[in-house]
Amino acid sequence: MEKFNWGILGSGWIAHEMGEALKTANGEIYAVSSANPEHAKKYAGELGVRHLYRTTGELLADPKIDIVYIATPHNLHYEMILQALQAGKHVFCEKAITVNSRQLKECVQLANKKGLALCDGVTLFHMPLYKKLKEIIGSGSIGRVKMVQVNFGSCKEYDVNNRFFSKELAGGALLDIGVYAVSFARYFMSQKPDTVLTTANYFETGVDETSGILLKNPDGEMAVIALTMRAKQPKRGVIAGEKGYIEVENYPRADRAKIVYTEDGRVETVTAGDTKDALQYEAEDMQAYVAGMKGKEPDGSYETNLNYICDVMDTLSAIRNQWGMVYPFEA
Repeated sequence: MEKFNWGILGSGWIAHEMGEALKTANGEIYAVSSANPEHAKKYAGELGVRHLYRTTGELLADPKIDIVYIATPHNLHYEMILQALQAGKHVFCEKAITVNSRQLKECVQLANKKGLALCDGVTLFHMPLYKKLKEIIGSGSIGRVKMVQVNFGSCKEYDVNNRFFSKELAGGALLDIGVYAVSFARYFMSQKPDTVLTTANYFETGVDETSGILLKNPDGEMAVIALTMRAKQPKRGVIAGEKGYIEVENYPRADRAKIVYTEDGRVETVTAGDTKDALQYEAEDMQAYVAGMKGKEPDGSYETNLNYICDVMDTLSAIRNQWGMVYPFEA
């Protein structure tokens, strides 16, 4: 695999996780910049980063950087993606890639115009298991998919100052854990949902704390999603077909699934990949996209995961529109 120079924007815990993955997938990290210079200095020391930049602009001005990884709060993603693309860099951005579909469409248009790769950090799109499950479903083993059920519950500490509950930082369950749930549903639905029904309870800061979401697409496939940031739920996804169903536990980074064939009661376990290598798969996929090893579409648009990402953001935006939830910086 060709080696690339990665520039990291942000130095929090997820940037550390990705940094470790990059050291395995790419051998090294070229540069880092963070809003907190001390954190960036510590990050560089711990991960052996070759170049330390004081500002985003300085990092993006380095002509040797090929790929920029954005690991900042949600509200900063859109502007940083545009800056990086304008600077001629391929971009891998943490989820949620933007906070609404309008922002993402603008980023995709710019990436296509400049011939650059744009991708996000929804791990399940890169896990080998999901590619294998898609093949199994495509073979007709469980019949036509009729229903997808997805749960995700994370009990965040009650703290009005935490970024998870900050409206100014685009907090709330939907853009944090809901991205995974909607991505799981979309990945196993044949088309993007065109019907969205939803209701939510809100934290005292105004962000969504708990929600129920019902999706339906033109083929009549449905998805039922339950999210909460103040109670634990199993991270469990189920794909139900006419002849069987697939259960995936801990689905964001899953490496195994159980298939139950309802006609004869037979149970099969499917394994692929390794959960601990989830971020390495992301990095490897991104480098493969940039190297042109896979994914170019005949019309010039970049690989199919980006189509899923756009569909997911359209759905997330439709959900928030029904809630009437607008982040302060969106207005």
